[in-house]
Amino acid sequence: MSSPAPPASAHSRRAEAGLLKAVRSPLTDPFDELRAQEFSRLDEQDIAYLDYAAAALYGASQAHAYADRLVRGVYGNPHSTHAPSRTSEAELEQARAATLAFFDADPDVYDVCFTANTTAAIKLVAESYAFGSRRGFAFSVDNHNSVNGVREYAHAAKAPVVSLPLDAELRLDEPEIRLAQIATRLGAGLFAFPVQSNFSGVKHPLSLVHAAQRLGLDVLVDAAGAGVSGGISLRRYPADFLVCSFYKIFGLPTGLGALIVKRESMARLRRPWFSGGTVDFVSIAHDRHQLSAGHAAFEDGTPDFLNIGAVTTGFAFIAHFRSRGLQRRLDVLTARFINGIAKLTRDGAPIVRIYGPTSLQARGGTIAFNILRPDGSPLPYQHVEEAARIRGIAIRGGCFCNPGAAERAFDFDKHDLPSCFDELGRDFTIPRLQKRLGTHHAVGALRASIGAPVNERDIDRAIELAAAFA
Repeated sequence: MSSPAPPASAHSRRAEAGLLKAVRSPLTDPFDELRAQEFSRLDEQDIAYLDYAAAALYGASQAHAYADRLVRGVYGNPHSTHAPSRTSEAELEQARAATLAFFDADPDVYDVCFTANTTAAIKLVAESYAFGSRRGFAFSVDNHNSVNGVREYAHAAKAPVVSLPLDAELRLDEPEIRLAQIATRLGAGLFAFPVQSNFSGVKHPLSLVHAAQRLGLDVLVDAAGAGVSGGISLRRYPADFLVCSFYKIFGLPTGLGALIVKRESMARLRRPWFSGGTVDFVSIAHDRHQLSAGHAAFEDGTPDFLNIGAVTTGFAFIAHFRSRGLQRRLDVLTARFINGIAKLTRDGAPIVRIYGPTSLQARGGTIAFNILRPDGSPLPYQHVEEAARIRGIAIRGGCFCNPGAAERAFDFDKHDLPSCFDELGRDFTIPRLQKRLGTHHAVGALRASIGAPVNERDIDRAIELAAAFA
């Protein structure tokens, strides 16, 4: 179980001070300018938006470019061959190239399949992967439910399913050793893990890509939690499959994601059906069909050709501030928030419990925490969410679709939890689970997540929110 956050160490205070000095001179000005020009609506509406792990915010210039493109352009279904169709097809290919460039993927090695979102990209792999008795599924306990759900395809194929546990900091516990042990049970198979946890902000070691592949495993990495940082170079860490949602990176468009896939790995997938847009031919009379080559076989129906241009615009938009010290700024603000809530006390005892690392080592700007009552038990996260809404602070509450990290963080009794599920059944709700487990147990947390438009005042407002419960 994660313990109450310790007071900020002298080292962490010095590190934060050093980072603040570095960012303020001269890197703060570009981000202040970015906020004023692109995200002025935040200050106009007095909103401290700290939910970037759920969705990034789009810049004003992105929205203007999107609208202008639609007003001026003539776009047709790319499955036709006329000029408007070819305009759409050209924008699809530009977006493919921009996506590969963002993840530093060699276009001779990787292809891009556009999907509705990260979940749809994962499902493409799951339903097409050749699971079997000697081709199983391994995954980190820290994963989004969209990855966790892959196990159902593995179960259906009677394939072994194994998870890698987390340590007290919610990092993977000796993952390379455990992978080697698991591989003997799986044979070949698929290993899935996130670049960055959407629960705790932990950055898992990308060396696992190489370690798993040396053991004969295919690797799926979920980059959705890494957001604008991307978090991975596919030239250095050549995962077989990478999934993402564009709104998590630059806000606009929603409803578009991607599967970035090695061409040789794509060739091993077997789609369970075909649809419009995925075939060279279909014969009803002779019950035959032939899937198209490459990404076309995985893009069901008509692609979202009116929104696809916003992908290229989005990557161009974030390139401006990624090159101006964005990661350093995110680190500064993360340190400011962690140190700020960690030093809050009531009668000398910490009032905040942080789940995951309290240092910046191998962690991103996603922080999960709970406010503690005087007796040390967690205050229901819904109470804090409501207080945040009243104060104009946008944070998230719950388990964040990541039950594995939540179960480890909240130290659920592995023997008691199944009986809770059985007793509650279709009457399951979070409040009923809370009642069943007892008020001493957390059943959800608060999550603050930091993006490029965030400033120090946003962070301080969130710290003041926590302090109000002292």
